[in-house]
Amino acid sequence: MQENTRRTIRWGIMGTGWIAEKFAADLTHVSNGEGMAVGSRTLNSANQFAAKFNIPRAYGSYEELVSDPEIDAIYVATPHPFHRDNVITALRGGKAVLCEKPFTVNSRELEEIIAFAKEKRLFLMEAMWTRFLPPIVQVRQWLEEGRIGEVKLLKAEFGFRSDWNPSGRLLNPELGGGALLDAGIYPVSFASMIFGPNPEQVWSTAHIGETGVDEHFSILLDYGQGRSASLHGAVRLALTNEAYIYGTEGSIHIPSFLNAAKAVLHVNGQEPVEVKDDRTAVGYAFEAEEVGRCLLAGETESSAITLAESLGIMQLLDQLRAQWGLKYPFE
Repeated sequence: MQENTRRTIRWGIMGTGWIAEKFAADLTHVSNGEGMAVGSRTLNSANQFAAKFNIPRAYGSYEELVSDPEIDAIYVATPHPFHRDNVITALRGGKAVLCEKPFTVNSRELEEIIAFAKEKRLFLMEAMWTRFLPPIVQVRQWLEEGRIGEVKLLKAEFGFRSDWNPSGRLLNPELGGGALLDAGIYPVSFASMIFGPNPEQVWSTAHIGETGVDEHFSILLDYGQGRSASLHGAVRLALTNEAYIYGTEGSIHIPSFLNAAKAVLHVNGQEPVEVKDDRTAVGYAFEAEEVGRCLLAGETESSAITLAESLGIMQLLDQLRAQWGLKYPFE
């Protein structure tokens, strides 16, 4: 991939839902990017979105969006059962892609789009925004410096009490519903960030609700050498959404770790050290900045969350669903 000679990345947004709105609003805080266009399945929806977020161009189809020659990167903000097709469409149009998590529904789909991106020599990244938040960047630095000694244990969870809506996205198996792909991707990816995506042993249990999807789950991952992760997720239970990292010389606490606004370092025998993020953006600006940095440097993936790691995470999600006997109708 050649280095981008323009210093500002022009973004196209695919989809007009809630997450697309958050991303579009955050683009105003991105130093190396700007919102150029939005594409939807209907022109009316695209026009309304463009007007709301002051985006110059609106398209009534995804094909028109990716055909715009002035767009550098596409943010795929559609529901995850459509990610595979939408990413292929964007890559076929010659665009760099930032795809909302979970990357795809299963590893077979992800292998396909990674292979296509590499064939086209185009940038591709999973939009795991948590990785790029300043407190999490600081946490990774603390871990690299060995501030809490050898990391041995992680506890992380993300869950919320959603309304009972069997036909809605969260509980509908036809839409890839369930806690694992929607909420569980956060703690699973967080564990991968700390220990890597390939645990030696995997134990798990899930409550499969009446619609046929997992409503909550518990996971225990063994990485060998006394290292383990205890993870939980839910879409019908409100959890604390905290993460605790324990090492031989201390611990790190991250309240609401998925959208972390602060992190606290506890080194044995020392006063706690707290880092706070007073950002004015929601936090999606940081992942957009990273995509811009990579594109301007001519890179085809980010070292903060590589394609190999995203694939390892998706393979683990497949393994967990297999333990539960959970397969989606379209698989």
